[in-house]
Amino acid sequence: MTNRDIDYGKQLVASVAGLALAAGILKVKKVLDTPSRTYIPGENTVGAEYDAWTEEEILEYYWGEHIHLGYYRDEDLAKGAGTLLGHRVKDFIEAKEDFVDEMYAWSGVEANNGGTKPKKILDVGCGIGGATRRLASKCVGPDSQVTGITLSSKQAARATALAERQGIPNADFQVMDALAMTFEDDTFDMVWACESGEHMPDKKKYVDEMVRVLKPGGTLVIATWCQRHAPPELTAVEKSKLQFLYDEWAHPYFISIKDYCSLATDTGAMTRVEGDDWTKQTIVSWRHSIWAGVYDPIPVFSRPKIWYKTLRDIVCLERMRRAFGEGLMQYGMIRGVKKE
Repeated sequence: MTNRDIDYGKQLVASVAGLALAAGILKVKKVLDTPSRTYIPGENTVGAEYDAWTEEEILEYYWGEHIHLGYYRDEDLAKGAGTLLGHRVKDFIEAKEDFVDEMYAWSGVEANNGGTKPKKILDVGCGIGGATRRLASKCVGPDSQVTGITLSSKQAARATALAERQGIPNADFQVMDALAMTFEDDTFDMVWACESGEHMPDKKKYVDEMVRVLKPGGTLVIATWCQRHAPPELTAVEKSKLQFLYDEWAHPYFISIKDYCSLATDTGAMTRVEGDDWTKQTIVSWRHSIWAGVYDPIPVFSRPKIWYKTLRDIVCLERMRRAFGEGLMQYGMIRGVKKE
């Protein structure tokens, strides 16, 4: 080709278009890399976020009644559960129900309670009450009372409506701050907290309050997202990744599994405190929730107003998955018994 065969005008247009596209991609990346829902002390950021999610209904549509990760057994994982091609190996909602059952069994509450089921259970940070109702209907049955508390009035109302619709009268719900509960000391046979610790601005107060309302001989069980223990100290890159995870979903900060165990032990009221890491059993939940939307996108596509927020949530879901996969995050399980 000679110089006379080159169309410099078309080349210029193509170059400008390419640069514009690259600039646009970088701009979008910068926007998505900038957290948008930072926790603000004293402003009930968490309650407001969950009010919004409850009203939008998208979170409930895809995640069901359980706003927490699911549990995947080794045989589920071997069949590809939670992957794009194995999306239907195990239903996403079923995995969450299994999580509640496994957490209840792991707590050891019945063995701690002389072989009998706990009569009064508190679910701290209950969301729309999925775990509360499953505990009440399946794990302990109608002879026990399960109370769920949340900062979100919309969640409490939705949880109550679902309990009434499903005929579960032994599940009740209240709007209450987990850091300043109004319950008397030594009230509950079991205190249950599933993925609420992440949002607590004072982890010590969180644990102290749960221990306070737990009866002597009662069981405390916590499931929560944790960051890895230090030392070794977090690197600058790790800190940056964690900061995004804090700020995108209204998390004040995370602590380690070991830190939670220490907080429970340091109350001086707890014995047999143990921790475990359930990352293997839960990690595929992050992408499973994305694949659920890929296979059933109409609820999102039909509502343009939530497109941007949904895109941000997908990005954060993937960042969470990578953080757990890298060992920066761990799925913490903590249990213990209050001294007699």
